[in-house]
Amino acid sequence: MKKIDPIQWLKYVLCIFATFVVLFPPYVVFVNAFKQQQEKSSPFALPESFFNFENFSVVIERANIITSFSNIGIIIVVSLLGNILLGTMVAYVLGRFDFKGKALILGSFLFAVVIPTITTQVVVFSIIKSLGLFNTLFGPILLYVGADIVQIYIYLQFIKNIPDELDESAMIDGASLFRIYSSIIFPLLKPATATLVILKTINIYNDLYIPYLYMPKKELAVVSTTIMRFASNNQAQWSMICAAILLIMIPTIILYLFLQRYIFSGVMGGAIKG
Repeated sequence: MKKIDPIQWLKYVLCIFATFVVLFPPYVVFVNAFKQQQEKSSPFALPESFFNFENFSVVIERANIITSFSNIGIIIVVSLLGNILLGTMVAYVLGRFDFKGKALILGSFLFAVVIPTITTQVVVFSIIKSLGLFNTLFGPILLYVGADIVQIYIYLQFIKNIPDELDESAMIDGASLFRIYSSIIFPLLKPATATLVILKTINIYNDLYIPYLYMPKKELAVVSTTIMRFASNNQAQWSMICAAILLIMIPTIILYLFLQRYIFSGVMGGAIKG
């Protein structure tokens, strides 16, 4: 008879418990999103029908969810393009060249992370307003585009794993530094870029503070501010709030399903250094 390993059983129990903790909130949101207003069953019970889409149509109409998706889509796309361009270029320079002030630049990025964001908001708000970007999509875009330390280090880890011989061979063939960056370095950073896309998209998509502060105009609402206003105006209609949450969850789930293989390879690639 095989001996029972209590440690192994404890691992299984902890895994099951962790899975339950992670999946239970989405389950509650999912089942309640399809319930009609007159259903008085437990919030954990299944709905009478999963073909009841009335809540979703009401949410789309009342919350103007299409405009919210459009606004956040523009912000995410433009911000990601700026982040990828700046992040790869800065990481290429810091990872491939030695020059005076290199350590100072990296230290400046780290120092900026240490400073609490809330302490600089008055100055940042004044700058955005003086530039005429208050109550426009370009205000948050400018704040999100900044090349932060996370993306710099993600790209630096990958660039260090790219052999220097590739650059030297390209230089012998007469390639310029920009050609080396665009034709050799940038294509090899796809896993890191996919990881950055996931992290930045979720961060921007879920952010409430910046859109709420810099874009209070109703026409510029994004998904986070839309769900906040919709929930405050429909506090008693739990099924509609769940339908709104489910609609907002769908894009991030789809994004993860399409890019998960790049994330896994990105994590492994960043962990293995030659």
